Amino acid sequence: MQNATTLKPTSLGGVAVAAAPRPFVHVLADTSDKLAGVCSLLEQHFAVAGERLDAEAKLSEVPSAIVIRAELRDVDSIAAIKKRAGKLAKAKKRIFLLEHTSHVGVSQAYALGATLVLPGTINRARLLAALSDPPDPLSAASRASAQSDTAVETAATAIASMFTSVTLGQPLDVNATKEAGRQIADRITRHGLTEWLMTVRRHHEGTYQHCLLVTGVAIDFGLSLGVGRADLERLYSAAMFHDIGKAQIPLAILDKPGRLDAAERKLIETHPAAGYAFLKDHAGISPEILDAVRHHHEYLDGSGYPDALCAESIGDIVRILTISDIFAALIEHRHYKPTMPRAEAYDVLCGMTDKLEKALVRAFKQVALTR
Repeated sequence: MQNATTLKPTSLGGVAVAAAPRPFVHVLADTSDKLAGVCSLLEQHFAVAGERLDAEAKLSEVPSAIVIRAELRDVDSIAAIKKRAGKLAKAKKRIFLLEHTSHVGVSQAYALGATLVLPGTINRARLLAALSDPPDPLSAASRASAQSDTAVETAATAIASMFTSVTLGQPLDVNATKEAGRQIADRITRHGLTEWLMTVRRHHEGTYQHCLLVTGVAIDFGLSLGVGRADLERLYSAAMFHDIGKAQIPLAILDKPGRLDAAERKLIETHPAAGYAFLKDHAGISPEILDAVRHHHEYLDGSGYPDALCAESIGDIVRILTISDIFAALIEHRHYKPTMPRAEAYDVLCGMTDKLEKALVRAFKQVALTR
């Protein structure tokens, strides 16, 4: 493992010049094998220092990123990470590589300060991309990105907390979830949808990424339609809550690479009703939001689920959320397939002629292509 401050001499016009130091990444793991495995992946591209979690924390230099690979079902690992909380907070990027993926595990990682959680087998390309240097930190774009990263962290923590509440049967913090939605709306109002989509794709995978993308797309759609403040709040709240029923479905099915079988598809289709059932007894969630959670997979032609509603029975917020949900699913980043271009995703929406409201699909064009 290389020392973080090592410089390689190079020659420029016959004069020895020290090359710029490589970004410094600190790796933490709960076993020597895991530590060596992560360090060997990174040493070609970064200056790396590694420590086992059960060793005394000695590193004083602030790294550009911290990568943690540990079993988060182990109380000793959690305690060791918490002891390093002060040092972790100083690193802009805190990437957790989960040993066992579950809603509770992802939530635990965010509670411990993760800015990005990569589940399952380590994807080398994805990890290296996540660790790559950001643009010039003094640029306006970079400042906007850093602020947006904070909004993403807040929203991701709220979503993780939601999923944990369902998994453990605990009451939901409705106000925290709505506040996270408000922060996303503020980010998109100031910096636009594209910046939000790029930030979310960079920081999240799978179901959590999807929830963040849907919320951003729905907010931008609402802004483009000129909806009032109260309706915008209902829309982003519905978007934040819309997939909460998926907390009862294993991540292995939710994030499965490839086609679902009939039994898996049937299980997935239980999530709108499950989300509605969990939320309906919580104070602060309006009937419009509950309606959107239960019916965001309904279509105008009656072919949707869970209630096979037809056009006149489907409300405006549901119609907006459904378009946003489909579009976000098409453009989200998955490590096992290329991201669909926004123009191509919009063409898919245009092809759903009897299922989606044509006027809304036409209005969505500027969100999809130009905003």
